[in-house]
Amino acid sequence: MFNRKKILKVAIDSPAAAGAGTQAKLISKHYKLLQLDTGLVYRYLAYIKIKKSENFNYSYLKKEIQKLKIINLKNKKLLSDEVATVASKIAKDKNIRKLVHLFQLKCAYNPPKRYKGSCLDGRDICSVIVPDADIKLFITANLKTRSLRRYKELRAKNSNLTFQEVLKSIKKRDKSDINRKISPLKKTNDSILINTTNLSIRRSFLKIKKIIDRKINN
Repeated sequence: MFNRKKILKVAIDSPAAAGAGTQAKLISKHYKLLQLDTGLVYRYLAYIKIKKSENFNYSYLKKEIQKLKIINLKNKKLLSDEVATVASKIAKDKNIRKLVHLFQLKCAYNPPKRYKGSCLDGRDICSVIVPDADIKLFITANLKTRSLRRYKELRAKNSNLTFQEVLKSIKKRDKSDINRKISPLKKTNDSILINTTNLSIRRSFLKIKKIIDRKINN
């Protein structure tokens, strides 16, 4: 695979609802980087499985991954609970992970020339996908804060949802992410911890920007 030289590579790992996706978008916009929420790739494949279950095999998925574009990941239907449930199951498949990794690597190391680099966020970006990233961040927040953020986000779609349900869901997700056998969520020794519990979106971004600017200007 061709690797573009002298590009900025930012890798972000985080537990659910820590604000990593929002920060990745802000970072990418400011520094003109290709942004990829890696979890959406699994959701995309999950959506395919739901819609075209009879075609769901590795050969078919390989073709789908090869023609996958970032724009395909912006489909709001990928954000449904049904898609999320299927995505969490297929993400445990080693062969599917290999296919997804190829797409992730292409985005990280060979983004289109209109971008000055790449910014990927997920669960195993610093440890597996982009271990030589210029900037490695581990973005987190305490369980209550993350659950409250997700609750406010989902409450608009489901007025019957309770905070305790969301808290239970986040706890379950954390346990799954941390304890899974393949590419578990963990902070690497060389990643910088960003705790957003008491930080606004803007303050979090300014803190990260300071880190990136220091790296760029050295």
